Amino acid sequence: ATRMADEAGPSGVSTALVEAPEGHAGSDIRPILQNIVATCNLGITLDLKTIAMHARNAEYNPKRFSAVIMRIREPKTTALIFKSGKMVVTGAKSEEEARQAARKYARIIQKLDFPARFTDFKIQNMVGSCDVKFPIRLEGLAYKHSHYSSYEPELFPGLIYRMVQPKIVLLIFVSGKVVLTGGKVRNEIYSAFDLIYPVLQEFRKQ
Repeated sequence: ATRMADEAGPSGVSTALVEAPEGHAGSDIRPILQNIVATCNLGITLDLKTIAMHARNAEYNPKRFSAVIMRIREPKTTALIFKSGKMVVTGAKSEEEARQAARKYARIIQKLDFPARFTDFKIQNMVGSCDVKFPIRLEGLAYKHSHYSSYEPELFPGLIYRMVQPKIVLLIFVSGKVVLTGGKVRNEIYSAFDLIYPVLQEFRKQ
């Protein structure tokens, strides 16, 4: 099966070598980024009540959570804005979107007369997902890769696979769906999938 999969490219086996950074050896599947979590610092102490009162799409309930929750439509994201000036942005589907959204939130704060800056932008986590389109024997995988795997189907239907290098956590489901999380750059997500794909093929349900 692996041999055939290797030759799936239009020009045979060589595609796997030529496209190493782009395509996948044995697979033309590439995880799609679903969510990016980024942080930045606005560099000043904020009055969250004022922000919540004057900004649109902002909610603040200090009894429940110590940050203003703000949303924008484009790129569709949510920000948590803390009194310290620290901000967490979630929901972006690419690095560029995450940065663009963070800048927009900073601009909203500036327009409310806070001398906010835009500093220390950093991507903290990336989540990707894909579907290998074949069912997987999770028990066998968990048994053979017991160092990295935890599989307790009565608690959670997926197998949790903790890869060491790159340091990515994969959720693998019987259906062939895979979620990858923990990446700081997209290539970590891609290479983790490259590494797990032959393992998934080995435990393909016949």
